[in-house]
Order: sequence, then C-alpha cells, then structure tokens
Amino acid sequence: MDQADQAISRHGANRRNITMMLIAAAVFSLMDMAMKLLSAHYPAMQVAALRALVSLPLVGAYVVWRGAHRTLLQIRWPMHLLRAVLGIAMLALFAYGLKTLSLAEAYTIFFIAPALITALSVVFLKERVNRGQWIAVAVGMGGVLVALRPSGTGFFTMGGLAVLCAATFYAVAAISARILSRTDRSEHMVLWLMVMMAIGATALALPGWLPLRAEDTLLLCALAVTGFVGQLAITEAFGSGEASKVAPFEYSALAWGVGLDWLLWQVLPDHYTMLGAAIIIASGIYLIRHEDTHAGAEHP
Repeated sequence: MDQADQAISRHGANRRNITMMLIAAAVFSLMDMAMKLLSAHYPAMQVAALRALVSLPLVGAYVVWRGAHRTLLQIRWPMHLLRAVLGIAMLALFAYGLKTLSLAEAYTIFFIAPALITALSVVFLKERVNRGQWIAVAVGMGGVLVALRPSGTGFFTMGGLAVLCAATFYAVAAISARILSRTDRSEHMVLWLMVMMAIGATALALPGWLPLRAEDTLLLCALAVTGFVGQLAITEAFGSGEASKVAPFEYSALAWGVGLDWLLWQVLPDHYTMLGAAIIIASGIYLIRHEDTHAGAEHP
C-alpha cells in the first residue's frame, strides 16, 4: 500500500472513529442523566452499585460472544482489584456530585481528567512531558478553579469537590488500565471491573439500601443499555485511526449536558462554568493532540 492509499485509509478510519466517539459521548450523557435522576431518590453508593449490576448481563453476553470466557481467570488480579476500588469510588463520588450539580457543571469539572492523566503518566508510566504540556496541565487546573467559582462559594461545595475527586480517581484508573492492557484482554478488563464493582459497591451500599421503586424500572433499563452501548462505542472509537483526531470529540458531551439540563431541569450553565469549560477543553485538546500514544478509554 503506497502513502496515498495509507492516507485515504487513515482518513476513513478517523471519520468512522469520530462518528463512534460522537455516539459514545451522546449515549454516556444519557447514562449520566439516568444516574442523576436516580441519585435524587437513592444514596450515591447504591446508584454506583446499580450502575454495575444492571450492566452485568449485557457485558457477560458480550464476553461470551467474543469468546473471551474461556480464559476469564487468566488475569492480573491485584491490578483488577485496584481498578475496582477506583471505579467504585469514582462512580459513588460522581453520583453524589450529580445530586447538586447540573450535568454541564459536572462535565466541566470532570474534563480535567486528561490533564491529570498527563501528570500521572510521568510518575507511573515514566512518560516524557515537555514544558508546553505542563503549561497546558496548569492551565487546565486554572480552568477548574474558574468553573468552581473564584469567589470561593463554589469551590467549597461538596458536589464540586466530589466530581473533582471522581476525576482524579478516573485518571488513576486510566493509568492502571494502560498498564493492565499490556497483558490482559479488554473484554476481561470490562467484565471483571463490572463484577468487582457490583460486589463491592453493593456490599458498601447494603446498610443504607433503599427498596427500588417500580417507576424506576425504565431508568434502570436505560442505565444498563446506555452504559453497555457507550462502552462498545468508545472502545470502537479508539480501535483504529489516530486517537489525537478522535479524542477531542469526547468534549461534545458538554453540549449534550447543556441540552439535557435545559430539557429536564430548565437549568443553563452560568458564565463561570462556560469560561472554565472553554479553558479546560482548550488545554485538554492541546494535550491530546501532543500525545504520542493512547492505550484506550473508559467511562465511569
């Protein structure tokens, strides 16, 4: 294949993967909407448990379809347990944040994750980060402070701090996933994450577990389907092509968040949130486009 054919093939893969990323962002936004609606009636840890429990049947069927069930026990158990602990904390904190924040506000703060991943990659993956990337990390952190309100009233809200902590756990989980992907199949990573999160989060939620309401059945079904479809879409998005071309379209979730906030709760983000989002997204796109490699992606 000559260079022209390779360029055409790469362009086609990028267009297909960008489409899958847009689908993933949309579907995950619907999943987060379901989590926000559920968090109004159930404790945050119970919502985290439900997120894992309802996805298990679909994930299990997918693993069997892919033929990965034959080697399910051939994994690095300590790394999977670490990812499960991080995943439980991340989901519970994110669900807690959604109790008081709009989707747009939560996404804006959570978008700091690429900057955190870049910083952590230096420590855990021994990757090189140049001066421009460190500046982008600092700029992204500044964007979070803007979104959390420079007056201080927003900074000390528990919801904002919970989502910021969730983004930190997400970044550590992403680093651990990169390490784990060197030896373990992606199907095993997804399945064991859901299994361990379902067990761990359910055990932690049991003391304050509230009976499920019949009127939430559709929401739980939506949570299962959107979580599963979104994971498949984002995996496909990073399956081929150039990650630096695809990853920035993950920020389209903010548009979905704004739209869903207005449609369901008649809430629009204020100027601090939008300014903070612009700063964080700009720094994130810079980091993504200057990243040499990308080992895949996950979502809470």
